[in-house]
Amino acid sequence: MLPRIINVHHVKKYQLLLTFTNGETAKIDLTNKIIGRGGIFKDLEDINYFKLVKVDPEFGTLVWPNDVDFCPDVLYCEAMGKSLSHINLNF
Repeated sequence: MLPRIINVHHVKKYQLLLTFTNGETAKIDLTNKIIGRGGIFKDLEDINYFKLVKVDPEFGTLVWPNDVDFCPDVLYCEAMGKSLSHINLNF
């Protein structure tokens, strides 16, 4: 299992600073995952709503009040500039 998120801090616009269980920190920009997608992501286009992001303590990922969340493995790989295809997930 890849590291999970233990802390999130809004930086600006759709950028977040994430802290992972292994001590690593990284900024991630979620603009492309939110803007223009519609549906459940529409609420997140409002920056004030986007800032309501929290860490789900059970799953170690980002969540919003409307139950939007992202896969923690994808977030870690994107934040660290790694590809999921090169990670051995050992299921």
